[in-house]
Amino acid sequence: MAALPSVTVLGAGRMGQGLALALRGVEVLLVSRQGHPVVSPLRLYTGTRAEAVARGRVVILAVPDDAVTSLAADVSADGSVRADHTVLHLSGLLSRRALSPLADTGAALGSFHPLQTIADPASAPERLAGAYAGLEGDERAVEVGSRLAERLGMVPVELSAAGKAAYHAGAAIVANYTTALVAVAERLAREAGVPPETAARLYLPLLRGTVANLDAGPVAALTGPVRRGDVETVRAHLAVLRGADAHLYRLLGAEALRLARQAGLPPELADRVAETLRDRGE
Repeated sequence: MAALPSVTVLGAGRMGQGLALALRGVEVLLVSRQGHPVVSPLRLYTGTRAEAVARGRVVILAVPDDAVTSLAADVSADGSVRADHTVLHLSGLLSRRALSPLADTGAALGSFHPLQTIADPASAPERLAGAYAGLEGDERAVEVGSRLAERLGMVPVELSAAGKAAYHAGAAIVANYTTALVAVAERLAREAGVPPETAARLYLPLLRGTVANLDAGPVAALTGPVRRGDVETVRAHLAVLRGADAHLYRLLGAEALRLARQAGLPPELADRVAETLRDRGE
């Protein structure tokens, strides 16, 4: 692939800063959103936004989803985007259509979604390496996005505009809802009498082991009572859970049972687990 040209990042939040730090060996201009001051360990570009955009060949809109189109309109009004530019936003949900105010410029338009969480920008070079990047947009935008991913050590995966919502829902389930599930488990541990300071960390080694097992895929990684067909254990769990907790357990248990069947759980045991998981409105 050709060398990656200079990059202008509009938005100095955690991901914007993280990308700037991770793009080693590339000229990067980091520009804060107008009217949104930030505290950054990086030197922000102090020229105008139009100057920064004109200087870069790749322009990344590193702003929240609801600000992408309005920022694209502002950049369009600056008159700084040329036909040889590539403009990418970072939304996992939105498609290139969010950049429609720039359509008349002739620039390549698309989206580049780093499938990774960045809580600390300084961790971005390490966290992004090996992660996937969801690419969508014009052919040229996807090609530039692939080069950007390569520079970051990421794995590019091309998406359709229609498929982004399902793809992003999967990302939310893995990242956000795993966090929510750990919070539920922590609460249950506290209710069982585990001291709060211990409950806060009780399941983290287990979670790390589970993530390591997932390298072999969900079917091979599944363990526990549903995988074993241990009906009495499932019944005991449901006996102490109430309301939303019981409903959540049943929903996730049904998905775990689907995996267990694929992994070879005997049909008679699987059917007994399914019957135990069935919600009878009790």
